[in-house]
Amino acid sequence: MLRITNLTLARGAKRLVEGANATIFAGHKVGLVGPNGCGKTSLFALIRGEAIADAGNLDLPPGWVVAHVAQETEAGASSAIDLVLDGDSELRQVERALTEAQHHAPSGAANEALGELHDKYETIGGYQARSRAAALLSGLGFTEHQQARPVAEFSGGWRMRLNLAQALMCRSDLLLLDEPTNHLDLDAVMWLEDWLKSYAGTLLLITHDRDFLDAVVTRIVHIDNQKLNEYSGNYSAFEAARAAQLALQQSQYAKQQKQIAHLHAFVDRFRAKATKAKQAQSRLKTLERMEVIAAAHVESPFSFQFREPQTNPRQLIQLIDGAVGYAGSPVLCAVNWTLFYGDRIGLLGPNGAGKSTLLKTLVGDLPLLSGDRHAASGLKIGYFAQHQVDQLRLDESPLRHLQRIDALTREQELRNFLGGFDFRGDQVSAAVRLFSGGEKARLALALLVWQRPNLLLLDEPTNHLDIEMREALAESLQEFSGTLVVVAHDRHLLKATTDQLWLVADGRLSEFDGDLDDYKNWARDYHANRRKPAAQNNGETAPDRKAQKRQQAEARQKASAARKPLETRLAKLEKEINNLSSERVVLEAWLLGADAYAEINKDKLQESIKRQGEVAARILHLEEDWLWVQAELETIKQQSAA
Repeated sequence: MLRITNLTLARGAKRLVEGANATIFAGHKVGLVGPNGCGKTSLFALIRGEAIADAGNLDLPPGWVVAHVAQETEAGASSAIDLVLDGDSELRQVERALTEAQHHAPSGAANEALGELHDKYETIGGYQARSRAAALLSGLGFTEHQQARPVAEFSGGWRMRLNLAQALMCRSDLLLLDEPTNHLDLDAVMWLEDWLKSYAGTLLLITHDRDFLDAVVTRIVHIDNQKLNEYSGNYSAFEAARAAQLALQQSQYAKQQKQIAHLHAFVDRFRAKATKAKQAQSRLKTLERMEVIAAAHVESPFSFQFREPQTNPRQLIQLIDGAVGYAGSPVLCAVNWTLFYGDRIGLLGPNGAGKSTLLKTLVGDLPLLSGDRHAASGLKIGYFAQHQVDQLRLDESPLRHLQRIDALTREQELRNFLGGFDFRGDQVSAAVRLFSGGEKARLALALLVWQRPNLLLLDEPTNHLDIEMREALAESLQEFSGTLVVVAHDRHLLKATTDQLWLVADGRLSEFDGDLDDYKNWARDYHANRRKPAAQNNGETAPDRKAQKRQQAEARQKASAARKPLETRLAKLEKEINNLSSERVVLEAWLLGADAYAEINKDKLQESIKRQGEVAARILHLEEDWLWVQAELETIKQQSAA
């Protein structure tokens, strides 16, 4: 277990936790929650040995392997899959030892050590490691082609996905994840959720995605008032328990305040009277001994709402036979889509399908390759995307940003508005370059809200926002009277703010007939079969039954034709693996015998050791080929069965 005893942890002069205690048992999945700056990330640093406690102890079982997501990735020439394999440090150590041992002069002890290394390599899953790494990368959105690309070719967000895959590759006893969903799309978030459910080790998770917390964790540790408070259940259970606790605290506080007021009244009334002086002094001592109950206080620091749009055209934007894409290369074709005032739409689809590209086309930043885009004369778009955050003026303050948009409004009114986004006091006039990622995102949202749009286009608006700000955003969007189109991996936001779901996949835009649970099943099938599931019913007539049977027969014939060469190759691979395995058994048996090291067999010994290395390498290569062919056959079988 992980045991925290009387822990005090400070950052500079600020005490984060003081005299805190917690016990996390092996195999538990724990969500670490609390407001920004309360010490969650610092506690992770302490567990990793990168920080020192000011007092108390944090004890881990000896021998526990701790995995975490690196924040930096060296832009080297190694491939994505090799970087992920580096996450299994024991695997890499055994591989290096094998390489070194095979180049050493032969001896009885050396060969015995080599045999032990091969046994260990098999025990730790070395022969399946590359396949495991490929599965992790695939789940996080990397195609087979991308897995072989050098790490240097990937952007920052994709490198963070690589770092996450590397952490998952580690056969860890304790996994520390700090905001793992920030750089993921919805499909990857749902995949990671399922992976973590089946993770056998102990998990400590920091995230502001409440649906993700609910699905994964079974306990909550809440940092509050510099203490670690433990709750059983997921985040929703924690919220309910916390609300009941606060209600009881508030009730006890109100009761105590009445008692204090009564005691003070008695003392004030009778302190000067000799006959009552002793009783008054007794009540004063009672007041001094009383442990004062604090008033319950969980008020959100955020309070804002979208102002009513100045115009509300019935039809805001219409795309007719639109081709959406870049430089003559369409991403979506035949897009026919009309946005009416009051529509509340969530865009779904796999990574790279064209959701963000479609939003840029709606904004007008990206012209249609063909077709028409019609916009209402009173259209006013509020567009939030990561590049809006990146375009903030770093040397200017939040107040100055707002004054650039509206120079006529009084400064106090602008300050009051910024206060609703928790920009208060000196922070209103501080330079943006001093802000965290979450504070910059809040400012970008504040600027958008002030402009009174009638069409809101939001592309991953919750990245870097904490739970309280996400909840405030969801509440304000519920009250927004205009049209909303949102792309988000935060399912709570999607469920709370949208009533239509549209699917972007395989170059098409279509309405999705289902909810987010249905989409999870759709995405699982889509990625497993590498094809789009059966189209949604859009009122089209049923296909001709004979034609359908003919198509199915043709599909089966094609599948059979595709399977035959793979099955032939699989049989050849299996035969060669069996032959080489038999040869390896014979070689290893001879090398373990005393005759191998007789002077007369010196040359044969060297040849046998060399051959042993060649056989092991060849078997490894053949097994990787076998796994690939087997996966291809499974895909063909699934497609023909469908």
